Amino acid sequence: MSMFLDIHTHNTKQQQGVIAIQSLSLSESTFLAMPKTKPISIGIHPWYGKLEELPKNMKYLNVLARQENVKLIGECGLDKLKGERMKIQLQILEPQIALAEELQKPLILHCVKAFDELIALKKRVRPTVPMIIHGFNKKYEMAQQLIHQGFYLSFGAAVLKSEEVAVALEKTAAPFFLETDEAEIDIKEIYIKVAEIKKITVDELKDVIFANWRQLGLL
Repeated sequence: MSMFLDIHTHNTKQQQGVIAIQSLSLSESTFLAMPKTKPISIGIHPWYGKLEELPKNMKYLNVLARQENVKLIGECGLDKLKGERMKIQLQILEPQIALAEELQKPLILHCVKAFDELIALKKRVRPTVPMIIHGFNKKYEMAQQLIHQGFYLSFGAAVLKSEEVAVALEKTAAPFFLETDEAEIDIKEIYIKVAEIKKITVDELKDVIFANWRQLGLL
């Protein structure tokens, strides 16, 4: 029986029948307490990244990201509502993209009101590794624009609450992912809703998501 797959969660508790990638922020987590076996992602979150700490943090990240259980680099990204100025956030994000490229590990990205800047950065840097926008909660037109630019989308609790996001997911033919992020919700509830949106069974959806994870080398 296939598992439920949660590509991005801040929940530390492991659940039976679920494979979840726990997101750790480098500036929040203790370097010595880094999990060695369960799947994780690690990166410098745009809320907490400081330019003066970048050399030290990249030195740590360069070591930790090489662990076999680190499946993704991030969450990292851009946020116009919180964190440093955009110019500085870009300076903090770019070396993380370079590290992901070196290690050939996908990126899990946080992006708030900065899609234009993120697209421009991707065009300039031209990474080959998959770049996944986590917690996508915008309209179909934005989804299509991002997919056209080579991004992957991960959908979370917003599909339960927003008709616009549900429509975006319904119309999205490209590979996508599911997540719980910080929501107090079971990934199974998201699967049930998404299966309903896609007009397939939960088991069929599990197969779809499983194939998408395999495609990115996450399993």
